[in-house]
Amino acid sequence: MPHESRRMPAAFFGHGSPMNTLASNRHTLAWAQFGERVPRPRAVLCVSAHWYIRGTAVTAMSQPRTIHDFGGFPQALYEVEYPAPGDPALAARVKDLLAPTVVIEDRSEWGLDHGTWSVLKHVFPNADVPVVQLAIDGTKPLAYHYELAGRLAPLREDGVLVVGSGNVVHNLGMVRWEDGAEPWPWATRFNSDVRARLLANDHAWLADMSALGEDGAMSIPTPEHYLPLLYVMALRRPDDRLAFLTDGIELGSIGMMSVSIGET
Repeated sequence: MPHESRRMPAAFFGHGSPMNTLASNRHTLAWAQFGERVPRPRAVLCVSAHWYIRGTAVTAMSQPRTIHDFGGFPQALYEVEYPAPGDPALAARVKDLLAPTVVIEDRSEWGLDHGTWSVLKHVFPNADVPVVQLAIDGTKPLAYHYELAGRLAPLREDGVLVVGSGNVVHNLGMVRWEDGAEPWPWATRFNSDVRARLLANDHAWLADMSALGEDGAMSIPTPEHYLPLLYVMALRRPDDRLAFLTDGIELGSIGMMSVSIGET
């Protein structure tokens, strides 16, 4: 529906603890409100930090399973199901758009991991929007992913909502478990720097690991949670509105920034 494509957000970025699936807090409320006000997409393409592999793949099954890819959480979380249908035709479309990059169409191995369903459970709680996941190639640098993501731009005209599920700040080794723990100074600085660069549309800085400095090295010691942000920003058009849905640092070193692109 090309006449509606300008009302369709190009992308949404957000993530958090699996426990947010069961929680009602300012983050989950922001995600739910986003889902209520945006035009209903034809399908969702999600880039999750938790499908981080060697190579590029896309889920191509008609009914992806709900993956509980974590440990040590309450039993109620393992009982969560998100039975959204898949979309093999969208998977084939993604494969074509990303050519000549080799994309494996996964029809049996993966599904929807908690990076996807912990957020979509609030955005589209009825699980009635088809969902396809795109894997992150862990062997490639930031700039490679930014360029690859740009090839997905035609999905905007197809009514597909691209979701990046990750965290701007994600350092599990520096988590502070005590109640009311203050964020680490480097986490606060880096989160603020990324926010400023997003507002300035400075994609070159965002996609250059060397530019992120020591604060970046502490905030994203491994890049899998940061990379989904690039899949969002690469789709931003010059006239697209950027909105921060929620923000903040929890447990000292986990960023909760959520961003939408293209809302009117």
